Amino acid sequence: MGSANKTGSADRKARIEEMRRAERARDRRNRILTIAASAVVVGGLVVGGVVLIQSQNGDKAVAQSQSDDKAVAKSPGQGHFVSGADGVRTWKGTLGRTHTTKTVTYPMEPPVGGNHHPVWQNCDGDVYGKPVDNMNAVHSLEHGAVWVTYNSKAAKADVDALAAKVRKTPYTLMSPVEDQKDPIMLSAWAHQRSVKSAGDPAVDAFFARFVQGAQTPEPGAACTGGLGQ
Repeated sequence: MGSANKTGSADRKARIEEMRRAERARDRRNRILTIAASAVVVGGLVVGGVVLIQSQNGDKAVAQSQSDDKAVAKSPGQGHFVSGADGVRTWKGTLGRTHTTKTVTYPMEPPVGGNHHPVWQNCDGDVYGKPVDNMNAVHSLEHGAVWVTYNSKAAKADVDALAAKVRKTPYTLMSPVEDQKDPIMLSAWAHQRSVKSAGDPAVDAFFARFVQGAQTPEPGAACTGGLGQ
């Protein structure tokens, strides 16, 4: 009888120990799973935080870029014209020279400088029968070109004579600009004047002074290989 009790007690102890071992094993597994789950959550939070920061930084960069583009478009130059004894008006003030594809509104018509399109209007004696984009023409002025413009009030004979002169003069271009204040106008970088006719001596004087003249921001830059019509 005593032997049977001892045997039963030993079996109970063995089962209890086995149960304790199983419980400890479950505890270890639970701790491992908890740690792993916590790591996943923390990792997710870190990644999410990085993505959020990058997204915010990206949004800030885009906003800054858009702001810069707007600043470029809205700041072609500040100043005013001063008229000389020879009739040439000189722009006194700043004229931006930043390349931009955003539309630039110039403070004068035709413009004599300011921020402009990266591509210049061909100006190797090019005569255009239709208006050209101011932003491309301003780039031509930066290269030292003289831009001859006219509106519907200009006499056809004068337009034809000026076109003939432009065609034989490198670093010049010609196009209609209906909104300009006078029938015939000549523009170079930071300089402009009106003339009465193609035979006005001021035409030759303006060409002599400003075609690749001292005012040129980029002397010798190309007048070909740009935008044609």
